[in-house]
Amino acid sequence: MKKILLAFDGSHFSEGALEFIRLLNEKNPVLLTAAFLPQVDFANLWSFSGGGLSGTDFIPLVEDEEAQKVKDNIKRFESYCQKNAVEYRIHKTFFDLALPELKKETRFADLLVISSETFYKQAGTESPNEYLKEALHDVECPVIIVPEKFEFPKSNILSYDGSETSVYAIKQFSYLMTELTGNETVLIYAKEKAEELLPEQTNIEELAAHHFPNLILLRLEANPKKYFAGWLAEKKGAIVVSGAFGRSGISRSFRKSFVTDIISEHRLPVFIAHR
Repeated sequence: MKKILLAFDGSHFSEGALEFIRLLNEKNPVLLTAAFLPQVDFANLWSFSGGGLSGTDFIPLVEDEEAQKVKDNIKRFESYCQKNAVEYRIHKTFFDLALPELKKETRFADLLVISSETFYKQAGTESPNEYLKEALHDVECPVIIVPEKFEFPKSNILSYDGSETSVYAIKQFSYLMTELTGNETVLIYAKEKAEELLPEQTNIEELAAHHFPNLILLRLEANPKKYFAGWLAEKKGAIVVSGAFGRSGISRSFRKSFVTDIISEHRLPVFIAHR
């Protein structure tokens, strides 16, 4: 049984993330821990030391007017879990700083699930917003980012560029998401100046085929970013697996981050893992 952490921020409630976990639980029971993080006062955030999220030691929180909405969401969460036979715990962190508390929680979880649409959406209209980007960079376990409307994965898309981080993400996905490893799986490789063959093709094929019995290798050639976007648009009911999400972007394969585009358009769940 894996421990899944679900992060709610302030008064926002993610039906999509909770539904994704419910469907996972049907396949293999989980322990679900909900972390109800404090509402952050983004209107005053930039006036504090550091001038931004990564350099800020103190994050101002809103007043208690949101407390009742949070309490209502906790009751809603408890009712949902009880109705759907999901074992759960609740961590209430109203008086802690949001990102440091989330980082600590992820240290003791196998997997974090976040909504791509509701997680601190007051941080800005850009998706993923800067707060979500910061959280993805700092957490200490793999993350699944889930749109509010999705199809539960019937196929897997493993993004591979020959790097250590892309291989690490594929391995973590296979270890943690055994419920999905039997799905049709495409290991996709792309670089603007691609080698003739996949980097370490024999090794990656041996590894991936061992964990994903229905494996297909796909190499994108000319203009991979453009081709990949069109190819992905036709994919329904898939989950994308990607390596490190840092402040400079995800994966050297698609510089400006194709995964950021997937998240911003709320199309597919995305699994992200980094050391």
